[in-house]
Amino acid sequence: MQVNLLQCQSGRSVIDNLKFIESQLKQLPHETDSQQLVVLPECCLLFGGQESQQLEYATDEAHSQLKQDLAALASKYSIVLVAGSIPILAEDGRIYNRCYVFDTDASVLGYYDKLHLFDVEVSDGTKQYRESDAFCPGKHIAVVDTPFGKLGLSICYDIRFADLFRALREAGAEIIALPAAFTKVTGEAHWQVLLQARAIETQCFVLAAAQWGVHNDGGRETWGQSMIISPWGSIIAEKPSGTGWVSAELDMSELTDVRAKMPIINHNRFQSPKLSE
Repeated sequence: MQVNLLQCQSGRSVIDNLKFIESQLKQLPHETDSQQLVVLPECCLLFGGQESQQLEYATDEAHSQLKQDLAALASKYSIVLVAGSIPILAEDGRIYNRCYVFDTDASVLGYYDKLHLFDVEVSDGTKQYRESDAFCPGKHIAVVDTPFGKLGLSICYDIRFADLFRALREAGAEIIALPAAFTKVTGEAHWQVLLQARAIETQCFVLAAAQWGVHNDGGRETWGQSMIISPWGSIIAEKPSGTGWVSAELDMSELTDVRAKMPIINHNRFQSPKLSE
């Protein structure tokens, strides 16, 4: 099972970001007998500007050109695509930070709206982040049936909330995708250890596709280090810096073996909080 994470340096131009993603998809091998899973980072088509720009591109689901563009790429390159995240208009006038999963025929296998919003202070050039000013938190967890197994979805700041990942495991997740745009400061301090912890706790493969570098002439700086992590917490593959692919073949027997030898889900004596699926 081939999985591919694309590390991007997205900016304010949707057209340029789409061109970059497609240029990278052209580089993947496309054998007819091999299915591929591709994971894009958070805000893959629009990143680093004012939140008002996200609102400009946000429409309801049925009319989202960004959604249509990403679905078309899944179909054109015959991939299962975890399409990073794009803005979708919410009921209260704000927007959802939504991750779609597209099948090889461009149909929607499932989607997830980011639950945890990044309202924090960071010692970087931006200083203060207030996602909730423009974004609306999601209302459900998502575990999607795919040809690769049961895929749990999360986005960026979600990684700090172990209860979400436990809920994904209890809902059947075998693989967890995490599109992200971690700041350089927080990424350098916590990114790797958090990803490995979530993989170990859930006994899932974790696929973390990240933004990297300086965006829009210094407006934002992200950490990168896209990673594929095993259910044992081992780093299978990573890309510390630069743009491009992180790829690996996943062996699902490793997941079965880890869970059989250490059945932690059966040993846990605490009940996790319930969110509707």
